[in-house]
Amino acid sequence: MRYSTFGKSDFQVSSLGFGAMNLPGVAFEQAREALHYALDHGINYIDTAAAYRNSEEIIGAAISHRRKEFFLATKTNKRDYASAKEEINNSLQRMKTDHVDLLQIHYLNYVQEFKQVMGENGAYQAALEAQREGKVRHIGLTGHRPELLARWISKGQFDQVLFHLNLAQPFALQELIPAATEQNMMKVAMKPLSGGFIQPVETAIRYPYSQDVHVIISGMVSVNEVQENIAAMEREVGQGEREELQQLAVELGGHNCRRCNYCSCPIGVTIPDVMISSKIRDKFGLLQKGKDFYHKQKEAILSCADYEPCREKPLCEQKCPYHLPMRQVIQSSAAYLA
Repeated sequence: MRYSTFGKSDFQVSSLGFGAMNLPGVAFEQAREALHYALDHGINYIDTAAAYRNSEEIIGAAISHRRKEFFLATKTNKRDYASAKEEINNSLQRMKTDHVDLLQIHYLNYVQEFKQVMGENGAYQAALEAQREGKVRHIGLTGHRPELLARWISKGQFDQVLFHLNLAQPFALQELIPAATEQNMMKVAMKPLSGGFIQPVETAIRYPYSQDVHVIISGMVSVNEVQENIAAMEREVGQGEREELQQLAVELGGHNCRRCNYCSCPIGVTIPDVMISSKIRDKFGLLQKGKDFYHKQKEAILSCADYEPCREKPLCEQKCPYHLPMRQVIQSSAAYLA
C-alpha cells in the first residue's frame, strides 16, 4: 500500500480509501468483516456521509473502538447553519466519536448553492464552529463540476476536495487537480468504477492510481472486494502503462458528461449513467451492476424517441451546461437494448 502526506496535515494516508456508502445494503456482519479486513491490511481512510442511509451507524458499531487507527471523513448536504450544526452533532453520535478528521460540504454543483453555504448563515459557518470546538479537524467540499470546484477552492477556505476521477470521467485533470495541488490540498478521487460500470476492475483502479491524488475511494462491501482493490495497487504504474491509461481515458471520456445532474428526464431515463457508460459499454461491455442498470432502464430508454414534448428539442439538452447530445446517445443505447 502506498502512503503519502495528506495535504497540509501530517497524516500518512493510504492510497486506497474505504467508501462506506453501500454498506447499508449488506448484512452487518459482512460490513463489519470488510471494515476490519481493510484496517488490518493498511487502509486508513474511511469515507461516509450522513446521507448514506445508516452507514455512519455501521461504522460506529463496527470500528469505533479502533478510532485511532483511521482518518474518518463524513459529509453534510445541509446548506444552512442550523441544519448543518445539528447534522454534524448527530454524525458524531452515530459514529461514536468525539470528532471527525474531515467534514465535507457535500454535493455542491450550483453557484447559488455555494453562495448559500458560504453565506453568513450557511453550513460553512457551522463547520468552522465545529472546527473551533474540536469536533472537526479539516473542512472540505465535494461536487460533480470540476471547473466550478476549481474556482471555489481558489480562496483557500477548504483543506480538501473530493471529485470524480475514472477512465470515463477524467475531467478533474484539466483544472481542478492542478489548482488543488498548487494549494497543497487533500485530493481525494471517488468512483473509480463510475458506480459499477467500468471494467476490468484492475484497469479501472489503476487509472486514478496513476494520477496526482492522495486517496482513491472505492465503494466496498466485502472482504473479496477489499482484496481485489488492494491487489490492483500492489505495484506502481510505469510510464508506458500510464500513457496507455491516459489514451484510454480520452477515448472513454468522449461522452463529456460530468454527472452534474442538471438534466432531468420526464420519463425517467437516468441520463448521466447512460452517457457515462456509453463508451465503456461499447468497448469493454459492462459489469453486472451496469447490465442490471440497463435492464431496469430499458422501458424508459426505448420510450425516449417517442416522447412528444422532446421531439423538436429535448428538454434535457436545454438544461445541460455542456450542451451534450443526450438524445442521440440515449437512442444509440436503445439500439444496444434491442
